Order: sequence, then C-alpha cells, then structure tokens
Amino acid sequence: MNLVRFMNNRVPSNKRYQPTDYEHAANCATHALWVIPSLLGSSVLHFLSEDQWERVSAWLYGAGLTSLFLISTSHSFHTVTWKKSHLRSVEHCFHMCDRMVIYFFIAASYAPWLNLRELGPWTCHMRWLVWVMASVGTTYVFFFHERYKLMELICYTVMGVFPALVILSMPDREGLCELLVGGACYCLGMVFFKSDGLVPFAHAIWHLFVAMGAGVHYYAIYRYLYTPAANQMKTSR
Repeated sequence: MNLVRFMNNRVPSNKRYQPTDYEHAANCATHALWVIPSLLGSSVLHFLSEDQWERVSAWLYGAGLTSLFLISTSHSFHTVTWKKSHLRSVEHCFHMCDRMVIYFFIAASYAPWLNLRELGPWTCHMRWLVWVMASVGTTYVFFFHERYKLMELICYTVMGVFPALVILSMPDREGLCELLVGGACYCLGMVFFKSDGLVPFAHAIWHLFVAMGAGVHYYAIYRYLYTPAANQMKTSR
C-alpha cells in the first residue's frame, strides 16, 4: 500500500503543515487514549500522598500530564470536525495551546522529583526556575508561534534537558535509569515531531513516543516517590 497518499507535501519553514484527515484522526486517537489513564494515575498518586508536598506535587504532575493529552486531543478533534468551518481563529488558538502546554507538561513532570527529593544547595532553585522557563516558553509561543520553528525545537530541548542536570546533585539517585529511558523516548520522538510531510503519520508517531516517555516517567514517580517503601525510606533519613 502506498502510504504517501495519506500525507500532504512538506511545506516551507515559514508555513504550517496541514495534515490529511487520516493524520488528524490518528493524532486525535493516539492522545485521546491516554486522557482517562492520566486522570486515574493522578488520583492514585494523590491517595498515596502522606503530606502536603506530596499532594501538591501529585496534582501538579497530574494536571500537566492530563492537560497535555486533553488539549492535544481537543485540538485534533476540533480540526477534524470543523475543518470546513470559518472559525480559523479558534483553530489557531487550539494549536497555540497545544504548543504552550508542552512547556508546562515538562515543568510538571519535574515537579515531584524537585519537590520530594533532597537537592544540592544551588540546585534547589530549580524548583521555581523550571516554572519560570515554562512561562517564558509560553510567552514565546504567544508572540512568535510558527515563525521560528527551529528555535521552538531548541526551546523544548533546553526546557527538557536543563532541569535534568540537577539529578547529579541528588544523594538518592533511584529512578535515574527510568528517567533516562523516558527522556530517550521524548528525544527519539522529536525526530518524528519535525518529520511532517516526510513520514506518513509522523505526528501520531510522535504522540506514541510521548505516551511511552510519560508512561516510563509515571512508573518512576510511582515506584520511587509514592509507594509505601519509598515513603518509608524518606522518613528514615
């Protein structure tokens, strides 16, 4: 089967790629599948929380995780169902939100580790700095959406990698392997994130890598920060 017919031609760097209806449907399905599990997973972390910091971290993480899948699904579903409408400004708003939420998802993914693990004397500032970075990234999208695509990719990469450096200051490095595996999933997925018009269903494949990365990171947070054994270890320090 010739898969090329399922995708549009690649567009210039100053224009936005327009997926086919098939690709839009795949984009919607590959993130809609994870909305309910992300809500349930957030609730599990909340019920396992033993203090205020754990509860706050659980809901920050859960809100970022759920918002990522929910907004992405809403954007894809809107584009499929309203493609023939004249509400292009609404579609543009959805697309901007889809890009903005990535920054807050990254910050929320770090929140449990930064809030619940012991950090070095200077790296503790990353607890609030990561949210400043997310706000700056969101502001950038608001003013320069789709204008400088390479810069957008660099911003996501810096936001994803730079806070991870504080792990080197953590006395307890349990979960480091899972964090690296999840990060590798995101990095590999970024290849498809920038392959629209070159690889059929590239964005949907990117969604699958995001789901894998998020799943691995959720497992690490659940096992090393919220299980009874992890809480007992934190209490004994």
